[in-house]
Amino acid sequence: MASKQPLQSILENRSKRLGADIFGAADLTIAKDYVCQQGGEYLGRFPRAISIGIHLLDAIVDGLHRHEDPSIASAYLALYNTVNAHLDHITLLLAKTIEDEGYSAYAVPATQPVINSRLYGIISHKLVADLAGLGWIGKSCLLITPAYGPRVRLATILTDAPLETGRPVEVKCGSCRRCVEICPAKAFTGAPFDPWEPREARFKAQECYNYQSRLREKIGAQLCGLCVYICPYGRKKGRNSDISK
Repeated sequence: MASKQPLQSILENRSKRLGADIFGAADLTIAKDYVCQQGGEYLGRFPRAISIGIHLLDAIVDGLHRHEDPSIASAYLALYNTVNAHLDHITLLLAKTIEDEGYSAYAVPATQPVINSRLYGIISHKLVADLAGLGWIGKSCLLITPAYGPRVRLATILTDAPLETGRPVEVKCGSCRRCVEICPAKAFTGAPFDPWEPREARFKAQECYNYQSRLREKIGAQLCGLCVYICPYGRKKGRNSDISK
């Protein structure tokens, strides 16, 4: 009689069948203090997390140098919302699978309600993905994946299931500062990611939010995406000769 397929394999295979492009598991115990500080002590009961991601459509991201064009902005907004909703669907189904196996699972939506005064969600999806070894956090404060660069949306499942976890990978941004230089809000300092430093050391979230709020008043969409567009990781070779625009 064939042995039962391991839970981790079931979850990964199911996530890929449902449309996820990346999947990994993270050990949260090494960042427990940080996780609890951001999302509350309740999250400390979950020693591991699953990170899943979906690659955004390149044809839309490639147009984000014209993000103030309403047609480009509306296409990106629709893509953003559709991918987030699909991620939430996948995490719900995976969380139910985990609970069916007798473990706890807490699905964190791709777009989380934020703590308004701090512009934080309850947990950092990119930190979980970083701990899972799916990529590294770049100077844009985005997760940079080897295959897709920052052109991904992420969601998280917190769990106590006994999963094999990944390890953080080497940061490969080097001296590149394209995301820092293109940002119209001047929101990035270019400092490397350090979860123990205040976020303001590397990312001025309020400046980013203010810029996107002005865009909403101007074109009806509160999204920019230039830092996603400009990153050389994930770009197709020979595409976008107008990269400097």
